[in-house]
Amino acid sequence: MTVHDKFLALGTHFGKVYLLDIQGNVTQKFEISPVKINQISLDESGDHVGICSEDGKSLVQFQVVALHPQFSKSNNKQFVTGGNKILLYERNWLNRWKTSVLHEGEGNITNVKWRANLIAWANNVGVKIYDISSKQRITNVLRDNTNLRPDMETEFFISGLAPLADQLVTLYYVKENSEHMEEEFRTRPRLDIIQPLPEGCEEISSDALTVRNFQENQCRDYRLEHSEGEPLFYIISPKDIVVAKERDQDDHIDWLLEKKKYEEALMAAEISFKNIKRHDKIGMAYINHLVERGDYDAAARKCQKVLGKNMDLWENEVYRFKTIGQLKAISQYLPRGDLRLRPAIYEMILHEFLKTDYEGFATLIREWPGELYNNMAIVQAVNEHLKKDPTNSMLLTTLAELYTYDQRYDRALEIYLKLRHKDVYQLIHKHNLFSAIKDKIVLLMDFDKEKAVDMLLDNDDKISMDKVVEELKDRPELLHVYLHKLFKRDHHKGQKYHERQISLYAEYDRPNLLPFLRESMHCPLEKALEICQQRHFVEETVFLLSRMGNCRRALQMIMEELADVDKAIEFAKEQDDRELWDDLISYSIDKPPFITGLLNNIGTHVDPILLIHRIKEGMEIPNLRDSLVKILQDYNLQILLREGCKKILVADSLSLLQRMHRTQKRGVRVDEENICESCHTPILPSDTAQAFGVVVFHCRHMFHKECLPSPGNVPGIQYCNICSAKRRGPGSGILEMKK
Repeated sequence: MTVHDKFLALGTHFGKVYLLDIQGNVTQKFEISPVKINQISLDESGDHVGICSEDGKSLVQFQVVALHPQFSKSNNKQFVTGGNKILLYERNWLNRWKTSVLHEGEGNITNVKWRANLIAWANNVGVKIYDISSKQRITNVLRDNTNLRPDMETEFFISGLAPLADQLVTLYYVKENSEHMEEEFRTRPRLDIIQPLPEGCEEISSDALTVRNFQENQCRDYRLEHSEGEPLFYIISPKDIVVAKERDQDDHIDWLLEKKKYEEALMAAEISFKNIKRHDKIGMAYINHLVERGDYDAAARKCQKVLGKNMDLWENEVYRFKTIGQLKAISQYLPRGDLRLRPAIYEMILHEFLKTDYEGFATLIREWPGELYNNMAIVQAVNEHLKKDPTNSMLLTTLAELYTYDQRYDRALEIYLKLRHKDVYQLIHKHNLFSAIKDKIVLLMDFDKEKAVDMLLDNDDKISMDKVVEELKDRPELLHVYLHKLFKRDHHKGQKYHERQISLYAEYDRPNLLPFLRESMHCPLEKALEICQQRHFVEETVFLLSRMGNCRRALQMIMEELADVDKAIEFAKEQDDRELWDDLISYSIDKPPFITGLLNNIGTHVDPILLIHRIKEGMEIPNLRDSLVKILQDYNLQILLREGCKKILVADSLSLLQRMHRTQKRGVRVDEENICESCHTPILPSDTAQAFGVVVFHCRHMFHKECLPSPGNVPGIQYCNICSAKRRGPGSGILEMKK
């Protein structure tokens, strides 16, 4: 057989030649010879056919034949034949055939081919290549061992060879004595793809071919032809023609589907992008397979990828999942973006969850946009369920979310407050519901005091401070929390409530009472003192007494009621009043522990000798030795500090004196622009040849010598009249110029 891009030419054992189309249909039939056809040759156009039969007859004839590839052109009427020699036939200018021998003397020619300007032929000796343009043989490929028959080169019987890119396609017949093949494959023809390597070859693929009556065939019964236009290979046997081609993506996908490897088949189809319908069919087959296997979640998950934007397929799958009772599996994968199904689909799934799974229903309400379904229909369904279970927090929370989406915020707020739900404050802020909570302030405070107060203070322009105080008047503990945070934010904003806050702090938050009294500038001191004295709050009373100027009474309370000498000493230090120290010493003089405390702390404020002189002789004072040592150490420290300060002062004075001396030693520029501060004429005469005298003071004032008054009380020392008059200090003369 010979292959052309347009058709196939097939010769038989009975001397017939058939022309077939690419699908194998017979288009023409020729009776050539009563014996088998040896070879068929076509030119490139396919318009001329050279046929050679076993009896040597030919329609252009002999045992093998090859036409010039451009035989159809008038100047290329050439062909070669092979028998026991290679003959070249050429048509001359008289339109007669001229023959010339290209090669002879090496036995029968078994095959011949013509490509472009090259003619190749084979015999038992080897392969020769002839260049028709230069009319000389250019290659001679010898056999490795000329003693062997052609079918003994390998352990196979070679039936045909063909190129495939840089690889080689081989058709071979396994020898009966081969040990590499199982018995059942030894008589089948095999088609292999081989990759040539520098030191051998590598088998890429190998296929055993099952053709009709293969058990009766031998090596010479098979041939391999190929199409140069596309990678098609034709295996010819007495009963069959098998077409082989490279496996493409479709073949790969078919194989994967046959093996039920749906995931890989789907991925392969996505990579190829060749056939969207095929992709859908593969995907649907995969989904069906998963459903049949009971893997509903995986099947539902694959719907996203497979069904894409096909709404009809989506709805069909939803109803199928409903039929098998698996709506929950597909619910989380339904489209909810730009592509949306009919609202009835989503409502059907929500109703299914509402019947069997409140938690799953709540999850879908949170995840699905409200526009996917009829909100009011779902609200009505939830209310029907709440009639049976009115305290179900899951349903109530979900109902509040539905109300929120429907912009019925007041209904949602009521439910959130009833449930004490954490999202109540977010709902108020997000939708500006402050007007709706003016009468619900106590509920909000009971739920979360901190968050409620922060919200009220942050939005006092929407809910006034007076309104909050009015709402909380019957809940003083909550009112205190609100006013306390208000005071922390701004000490002056709630000043009209400071008097009320004294009682609130005293009742609910005494630790913060004293800080409040210290920081408030609007608290009535008399009222505060009255409340603190009634409740016997000594520390607060001491502070108020001291703030009102009654420090001696405050100190007395510390000593008598608190009996805390450290606090008494600290109080005396804060007031820094000598009389308080005398009172403290007088109160402590008969109390040894107090004397110890005073000795340890009084040294830096009062002369400790005053205290020591007043201690009664014979009184036992705890840790007296340590206290005296500390007094001495403190005194020694003071002496050291004074000495250190004195050294620093002396060093600084000396440094400044040296700097002043250096400064006064510097020269002063005097030129014609300077004037006498007394006569206001130029300090330098116009005629410098005449004798003159100039006096310049350190203050930079300049005088003619004759313009200066007589020296002052100190003989020999002259002072600047201007600086002396302004009491800046006498400026002594630093420079006297004479000439």
